[in-house]
Amino acid sequence: MRRKRVLPLAALLLCTPALAGTAPAAAAPQTAPQTGPAGPLRILLTNDDGYNAPGIRKAFERLTAAGHDVTIVAPLTNQSGAGTRMSNAPTITVEHPEPKVWAVDGTPGDSVSFGLAEVFAGDAPDLVVSGTNFGPNVAGLATHSGTVGGAVAALEHGVPAIALSTGGVTVPDPVTTVNAMGPTLDFAVKLIDRLRARARSGPLLPQGVGLNVNHPVVGADGRGTAAGVAATFQDPQTLLEPDFTDAGDGTWKVAVKVDLRPAARGGDLEAVTANRIAVSPMNPDWNTGPVDQAVTSALIAGLRP
Repeated sequence: MRRKRVLPLAALLLCTPALAGTAPAAAAPQTAPQTGPAGPLRILLTNDDGYNAPGIRKAFERLTAAGHDVTIVAPLTNQSGAGTRMSNAPTITVEHPEPKVWAVDGTPGDSVSFGLAEVFAGDAPDLVVSGTNFGPNVAGLATHSGTVGGAVAALEHGVPAIALSTGGVTVPDPVTTVNAMGPTLDFAVKLIDRLRARARSGPLLPQGVGLNVNHPVVGADGRGTAAGVAATFQDPQTLLEPDFTDAGDGTWKVAVKVDLRPAARGGDLEAVTANRIAVSPMNPDWNTGPVDQAVTSALIAGLRP
């Protein structure tokens, strides 16, 4: 039986302390796990394709088969491209269509906030996994990705998070991409096992740091094995360029084109293009490194209000 709940959205939003980067470290929220568990993990599983999309359902099956306690808290409808957006409506509708599954009529960020505030109230999950997404989230795509946005929402609340995506720059047919989700999730299980083994008595990931994982589609049927795993960074190029055409009646036609430039060496785009799995660290606070801060300091030296 489907259960619906309509709750004040403001009650679902948890505090968001300053996290990693060059900002001063802040104490983690009381709900955040302080140490890495020795056994199977309690995982909040979200996405941006919708709670019933193939990627999240395959992720639920694979992570559960690996022994983890998995709960889906994901958007009711497709929210691709939602990025880190959070709803500002006074209420939000949540459905509970089956055990271990919650469908939130909002964005991935809304879903994670609801999951942490209500489904896991007072006892945060060990890990939030967002995906696997239908298509890549490399370079500028990651900036606008709802899959990455769901992971960022978890990091803002002090909970370790991984964003998972399946696809290359050249998008194959949907069936091939769905096939490739199998190898993506096999790798995700290995990665989570590695995190758990390395954590021992500590957190799964450094405070405020998450992982953006992009798995290529390999082979004609998508079931091939990736050429390797690369520690990467987000390629700075945008990839997508909008093209506007005036229809002459007050409206504009919009076409989005792929504007692919040479991949940055060591970046996520280079890795996925070479059929390697890209694993990029990310944080939610938008801080840059000390070199960029030094440039900014030199820029404003001597300026007065």
